[in-house]
Amino acid sequence: MAGHSHWATIKRAKGAADAKRGQLFSKLSRAIIVAARAGGGDPETNLKLRYAIEKARQASMPKENIDRAIKKGTGESSDSHFEEITYEGYGPGGVAIMVDVATDNRNRTAGELRKIFEKGGGKMGSAGSVAFQFERKGLFAFDANTVDEDRLMEVALEAGADDVRRSGNNFEVTCDPPLFNKVQEAFAAANLVPLSAEITQLAKAPMDVDPETARKVLKLMETLDEHDDVQNVYSTLNITPELAAAAAAE
Repeated sequence: MAGHSHWATIKRAKGAADAKRGQLFSKLSRAIIVAARAGGGDPETNLKLRYAIEKARQASMPKENIDRAIKKGTGESSDSHFEEITYEGYGPGGVAIMVDVATDNRNRTAGELRKIFEKGGGKMGSAGSVAFQFERKGLFAFDANTVDEDRLMEVALEAGADDVRRSGNNFEVTCDPPLFNKVQEAFAAANLVPLSAEITQLAKAPMDVDPETARKVLKLMETLDEHDDVQNVYSTLNITPELAAAAAAE
């Protein structure tokens, strides 16, 4: 996993500093709309919707906003139409990058993301150009200073998680995406509170690059993440605790 959860740490720090709550709520609403349109408005039977709602609640998104987004997705209100697309490309140093978007205008979004890639020293590629370098997984990060490793491992493995590893000051737990909610519920029942919980794309072979190149890659990832249509950004960059701390402090 090579410290994937450190990217989540950077995003939390940047989000708190910039206070971009309005933009965050817009992105979370789009995720709910897309999930509800694809699988219906019942989170009990639509796991993707359940995950999107949980992320919205973690961000303190008001219930009326969540309900409104579900209704938009099921066609009960508004005629807005968002589609999910994943764009792929490379950043500085040849680091592979994937970008999940929810957009109502794919041509506009593609053009804007291409410019961001190029301005950041990278290049957008074709579909499938880097996807093979990633693996979709559920990922939970815990503060290693406040969680007992044996207890964490016991709960995680009993719930069906794949692995528990130490990464800097964190423990990272992975699972298959269909088991994400089950593992999350097991942690809640055991009073084990994660720093972050997400379904993400993990690099199969994380890349180490020099500090200056790493800084450029993180800057590109941050710029992509700030785009209104972007839901998630993933890379093969090995984000070390030191790199994460420096980036979060900028």
